[in-house]
Amino acid sequence: MELFCMESGSDSDSATVAKAPMDSNILHDDRVLQNLLTVEDSFLPQCSYFQRVQKDIEPYMRRVVAGWMLEVCEAENSEEDIFPLAINYLDRFLAVMPTKKNYLQLLGAVCMFLASKLKDSRPISAEKLCMYTDNSITPLELLDWELLVLGKLRWNMAAVTPNDFVEQIMRRLPLPEDKVSMIRKHTQTFIALCATDDGLAMNPPSMIASGSMGAAICGLQLDHKDQRLTKDNLTDLLAKITNTEVDCLRACQEQIERVLAANLQESRAGSANGSNKSREQQQDQSSTPTDVRDVNL
Repeated sequence: MELFCMESGSDSDSATVAKAPMDSNILHDDRVLQNLLTVEDSFLPQCSYFQRVQKDIEPYMRRVVAGWMLEVCEAENSEEDIFPLAINYLDRFLAVMPTKKNYLQLLGAVCMFLASKLKDSRPISAEKLCMYTDNSITPLELLDWELLVLGKLRWNMAAVTPNDFVEQIMRRLPLPEDKVSMIRKHTQTFIALCATDDGLAMNPPSMIASGSMGAAICGLQLDHKDQRLTKDNLTDLLAKITNTEVDCLRACQEQIERVLAANLQESRAGSANGSNKSREQQQDQSSTPTDVRDVNL
């Protein structure tokens, strides 16, 4: 049996990511998708923790730290799986451990540290994560909290995330070959936006992935080429693939579209209020894996 995992580049080349090609056996075996669907609920937060567990942390604080985590992942050119996995750790920890708000950024850094070590070919160092906090935390605090997070999550770190479903769903849809890459990028954009929104934290990863892909395909207006990709037909097909109720999936997709619309409005308002060139350049950068302004609703 041949192995096709070929690494290229060097550690000094930050733009090069060592990545193995997708195993076609995994994509073509229906048991893989069924196993993901079977275990995904076990990696969801145990409760809506803002009402039941957290007394000092508000939803807007979670959105702020999630946005910061996304910026760090982008700055480090981390692989797409890192951010959703880190957010999964964050939500699961907050669902079982009351946390003071002044420790929230430390918790976010620890979650990225763990996700990066598990998934990334070039893990982010503790020193660099401390630097991204303007040195408000120390490497020793990061390592101490790493053990705390691992204990509270029972060392169950190989969580199922929406990214795990993307290729599985795409293979089962009648997508035009020349649009697959763009659909994947837009889907990852929606998934990243969902991770920053606390209102979607309790939804199963398969539903987030299906809703994100449905919103991406509709935004690209691919129904002109294939009637199977019209909004209603596509929702029915996605629901069948992931064993999801159609009404629940439709509601999730609409919620995702509202999150994107709000993000676009925020981005445009920030650009309009910018008074100098550096601020305009900052607003021009994408805040998601692909620029949200490329997505049409």
